[in-house]
Amino acid sequence: MKLLDHIRSWATDYTRRGKYSPVGVWFHWIMAGLVLYQLYSGWMMQRHLVGADKLQAYAAHSELGLSLLLIAILRGLWRLFIPDPINDADRQGWKTTLAHLTHYGFYGLFALLPLSGWCLWSAIQPARPLYLAGLVPMPPMPFYDLSPAWQYRVLELALDIHVAGVIGLCLLLPLHVGAALKHHFWDRDDVVTGILPEIPDDPNHPQYGKYNRQGG
Repeated sequence: MKLLDHIRSWATDYTRRGKYSPVGVWFHWIMAGLVLYQLYSGWMMQRHLVGADKLQAYAAHSELGLSLLLIAILRGLWRLFIPDPINDADRQGWKTTLAHLTHYGFYGLFALLPLSGWCLWSAIQPARPLYLAGLVPMPPMPFYDLSPAWQYRVLELALDIHVAGVIGLCLLLPLHVGAALKHHFWDRDDVVTGILPEIPDDPNHPQYGKYNRQGG
């Protein structure tokens, strides 16, 4: 498995310096963008009148949610393969514990929200398949054999879970962003810089040697 060894060596070169690997960085920012878009699209689709446009908006929202779930699973597997870097935020006692709990909360919501949304879509009869990443068909959950009364109960329960998940996400997001801003502007530590994309300096620039010890 030399390829995996090379990938691990390449990624740990970043984590030793307190930075996330480029793969981890892009996982983070792609998911952040998708989450914000999902919150926006979920709010906007409530403004559609009942009809084909509203149903299409629900389908697009649900499909993107399933794609977000897939990305979250891939990111979790990557974190198992390449552990996160140890930075200043990992040495603050109860604050570190709270940060870890926040991350676990995010991952729980990244599973709860897409699955409850898939359940909602499947309870609307006649249920149609969704498409993961717009390509892979995902069959509806098997609610078609239930009586209309039970289908309605499933719909209500899934909706309650989904709304609770959205509220939880709206509470965690400002907590997460606020903590990141505090680390960067108040504590002035390496937390935010560790998750930002790394842009290498140009060694041919006249000022390179001034800011890089290895440059001159």
